[in-house]
Amino acid sequence: MHEKNQTLVTEIFLLGFQNLHNFKIPLFSLFLLIYIMTVWENVLIIVLVSSSRNLQSPMYFFLQQLSLCDLLESSNIVPLLLQTVIHDGITLSFFGCMMQYYFFSTTASFECLLLAVMSYDRYVAICIPLRYSSIMSHRVCVTFIFVSWALGFGLTVITVDLIGTLQFCNQNTINHFFCDFLPLLELSCSDTFSLQIEVFFLSVPLVFLPFTLIVISYMCIGHAILKIVSNTGRQKAFSTCSSHLAVVSLFYGTLTVVYEVPSQRQSQTISKVLSLLYTVVISLVNPLIYSLRNKDLIIAFKNLKVNLVNLLVR
Repeated sequence: MHEKNQTLVTEIFLLGFQNLHNFKIPLFSLFLLIYIMTVWENVLIIVLVSSSRNLQSPMYFFLQQLSLCDLLESSNIVPLLLQTVIHDGITLSFFGCMMQYYFFSTTASFECLLLAVMSYDRYVAICIPLRYSSIMSHRVCVTFIFVSWALGFGLTVITVDLIGTLQFCNQNTINHFFCDFLPLLELSCSDTFSLQIEVFFLSVPLVFLPFTLIVISYMCIGHAILKIVSNTGRQKAFSTCSSHLAVVSLFYGTLTVVYEVPSQRQSQTISKVLSLLYTVVISLVNPLIYSLRNKDLIIAFKNLKVNLVNLLVR
């Protein structure tokens, strides 16, 4: 931690969801089921893309990275969430709390950047189809992913270091189910205004620029689709983007409500439910959005089942 850190608090208590009473076991079971399904779905997509020759394209490579990101984010949040539900809260070391925030912020930042890269991929595929293979080469795709992870890890380190300069005096209770940025600031007894300004500028390359790129890409895509004469051609072009648009809308929609709407306008319960959407539910829904309407993934899954059956028979 930063040498200026004057933290007096050594442990953080996460309240989670209080006063559950008879709903404790059903809610624990629901979250556990969601987590199991999330792990299964995302691991399946990672395996399918890795093993199927028909899925060796930039779009599926990026989808595989999205599944990896969702898997890491869910595994960072849900195990502690389950403990807060069953034990009516959980105690973490201050370092452990900061590490959870660090990995959460890193995966969330990476997803923002990845969604922008995926929108650029769709832009090239629809607006510059003849140059798609040369522009979106495997080397370029790997570079995009490497830079996205590097930015996510690197800029989040700065944010965590800035939080580490704050003083945390007497209070150690966070009314949330994970260690997030705003609850940590509310816990501090320091003046956090300047830190919020610094973090805002750090968020520009991680959140605002990617979102701007997504908007511009889809404006160009929409313009290109309108030029297509046949309805069949329009539907085919739009269908390649609809899944990504759904994921972007869900992710940025919940992110905007949670972090841009002043906390005074939200009850703690609503804030937690919205946080559940982008930390737990989205990781479950993303694979469904991409796979249910994707014939290539469905065929690859059927082929994988056939191969597994053949191996078992032998």
